[in-house]
Amino acid sequence: MSIDLYTWPTPNGRKVSIAIEEMGLDYDVHPVNIGKDEQFAPSFLAISPNNKIPAIVDRDSGRSLMESGAILLYLADKTGRFGGGDRWLTLEWLMLQMGGVGPMLGQANHFLQFNAGKSAYAEKRYGDEAARLYGVLDRRLAEHEYLADEYSIADIATWPWISRWPWHRIDWANYPHLQRWFTTIAGRSAVRKGWRVPFDAGEIPLP
Repeated sequence: MSIDLYTWPTPNGRKVSIAIEEMGLDYDVHPVNIGKDEQFAPSFLAISPNNKIPAIVDRDSGRSLMESGAILLYLADKTGRFGGGDRWLTLEWLMLQMGGVGPMLGQANHFLQFNAGKSAYAEKRYGDEAARLYGVLDRRLAEHEYLADEYSIADIATWPWISRWPWHRIDWANYPHLQRWFTTIAGRSAVRKGWRVPFDAGEIPLP
């Protein structure tokens, strides 16, 4: 299976590069510089109509896919790897990332990191929601090694968003189980390789 990966070093982009590395797939990387609006190029829009990274083209089938969650499910189904032993359990935690962790931590990044001081209301709203979501994950991981019991695309999807923890103003002392999970995954060689795609943007920030 050979993949063309269109990506940039964001949490959503890193989900897919980490998954591809974990699955041992052959792939070529095509950087899409979102700081220069390259995601609006007609050639990229033909692959990703919502002008978002990441996107892939499976050269074996000719199929193109946008949306990181769909890509992870596609790759897991195609390779038979990291789909989890209990599919519905895996989907449950994957959907929490897609519908909660990603969107809400994305807003936390926007207001707490990039626009600090512009809206006290927004900073409190998204700071509180970040803390709540960290708590949800920590409680789950107090009783389970990984989100869906075994390491799966649910973890691969969630981990890059938690890697932005320096922006979320959280105290790791409140989330010891999430910290254990985060550092364990950060030590995986495929994760470290996927982190550096499409280029080395610095080391993984460890608690």
